[in-house]
Amino acid sequence: MAQGNSQKTSGLHKQMVVRLVVIVVAMFAFGYALVPIYKAICEITGINVLTPQTKNAEEIVKNTQVDKSRSIEVIFDANERGKFQFKPETNRMMVHPGELVTMNYVVYNNLPNDTAGQAIPSYLPSKAAEHFTKLECFCFKQQPFKSGETKEFPVVFVINPKLPQDVHTITLSYTFFEVAGATAMAAE
Repeated sequence: MAQGNSQKTSGLHKQMVVRLVVIVVAMFAFGYALVPIYKAICEITGINVLTPQTKNAEEIVKNTQVDKSRSIEVIFDANERGKFQFKPETNRMMVHPGELVTMNYVVYNNLPNDTAGQAIPSYLPSKAAEHFTKLECFCFKQQPFKSGETKEFPVVFVINPKLPQDVHTITLSYTFFEVAGATAMAAE
């Protein structure tokens, strides 16, 4: 009888281990699936869209008239995470809707080794994001840096004249951070 209970207990333990392994594998798979699920939900709902994708930016600029009767103050903000110095060349400028503008951000790598960094933009007010068309931008791309290297990154943009009339100021903010594990990539 003791041997029967031992076999029964051993069978229950094996069953429990199998269930736990299945749960761990399911959790791991769910963790990997979260990013594409999150992106899909954000694109469908329009929530947390940091940079709307402008597929025909050059066409928009060609077909845009500059509205000289209106000026928008654009404030440039820079935040860094890690050992970078990151700043805009100028903190603010006045822009006419429809006007093509180039602004530069400067990044300095303070690390004693080669690395890579990346910038993520955000806009205030959020409703301005859909009217802020970038033709050239360094965001969302990993940028390799040698130790002590300084780079200048242009942002070429136009503000759509259809920007709501109640928006007089737009803040373009970038957060620049070191990409973990990208040291080997930067050295190549």
